[in-house]
Amino acid sequence: MQHLVVVGASLAGLRAAGAARALKFPGRVTLVGDEEHLPYDRPPLSKAYLEAPDGPRVPQLPGADRLTSDLDVDLVLGAPATGLDPRARVLAVGDREIPFDALVIATGVRPRALPGADGLAGVHTLRTLDDAVAIRRKLDAGARTVVIGAGFIGSEVASSARSRGLPVTVVESLPTPLVRAVGTTAGAALAGLHARNGTDLRCGVSVEEVLGDDHVTGVRLSDGTVLDADLVVVGIGAEPATAWLSGSGLTLDNGVVCDATLAAAPGVHAAGDVARWHNPAFDRLMRLEHWTSAAEQGAHAVRNALDPAAATPYRHVPYFWSDWYGSRIQFAGVPHGEPEIVDGGWDEPSFAALYRDGDRLAGVVTLDKRADVMKYRALITRGGSWSDGLELAAQRRSAAA
Repeated sequence: MQHLVVVGASLAGLRAAGAARALKFPGRVTLVGDEEHLPYDRPPLSKAYLEAPDGPRVPQLPGADRLTSDLDVDLVLGAPATGLDPRARVLAVGDREIPFDALVIATGVRPRALPGADGLAGVHTLRTLDDAVAIRRKLDAGARTVVIGAGFIGSEVASSARSRGLPVTVVESLPTPLVRAVGTTAGAALAGLHARNGTDLRCGVSVEEVLGDDHVTGVRLSDGTVLDADLVVVGIGAEPATAWLSGSGLTLDNGVVCDATLAAAPGVHAAGDVARWHNPAFDRLMRLEHWTSAAEQGAHAVRNALDPAAATPYRHVPYFWSDWYGSRIQFAGVPHGEPEIVDGGWDEPSFAALYRDGDRLAGVVTLDKRADVMKYRALITRGGSWSDGLELAAQRRSAAA
């Protein structure tokens, strides 16, 4: 094997390139990215980057500045991949063709845009560093802010704006936020953080129209309300960045569909937000937009790509976190059904709640229980029962008493 190509210069892509060199791969490694920036960390963009009082710093990922000097990686930045022929093992980047022996696709996701707001200044999604720069500039100017979507990204942006004392309204079309992520009960409890911190959360209404000629001036809602706005941040979800793979012959269905080893085709693997793989931990196809899985999958995909005869399944219990208003929300496992409180209470400053799948402990959601969530995650990884989860909860309550 002579040439490894990684498409996507973010966390999963960086970890893939680094893992190849850690595995002593002697061949050529090329990292292709559609942005001109070196790989950087995305989670801080909606939190620390927007809040930093003394000016933001680019949240560069460790090792990104050593890709060429220490790891001998060829960088092709500011150039998105435009096509793939997996049989001929050729990647197209514009008019350029890059042959490969092994390919890792790590192109992530694209945020959904708000219909009718194209080209209107002051309306932004938040995925890239350039997005964060533009949003921060508006916040620095004291923008009246409307966030569309009360998911994790939108809620983090609202929290960052409130940390500056700015007026913020969050608009959510569902009656309760975060239902798909944590369930109705936990979603309602977490939504309470907005009210307690002065954010105006409006649920069960949608955006009828974004107002303004050249620059946004407001948002008209489906109930007739008009919200004045200098800044609108759209956080209505994301879609896997797979349009460039049209015609490649790969199976594309809510991501690049892979087997348990992250293989999408001979010589082609996928990792990170774009990968939809069979997760043996839950015996189902999963696609996760989480930092932890992206980091792990990048390294795992490369190990399997470089030695397909010894490929191993990627088994993973999902984990993510989100910081709002100085509080930390953490989740591990899968949100099966509605959770049961096992520590604290839904209206209290902190809590832990467990999800049950038959007799199995399926998941856990916590608010400001930072030391607890990884213990539950380890138990889920071991296939712990519901009674095991309740026993661990009793131990944690006792330890905190």
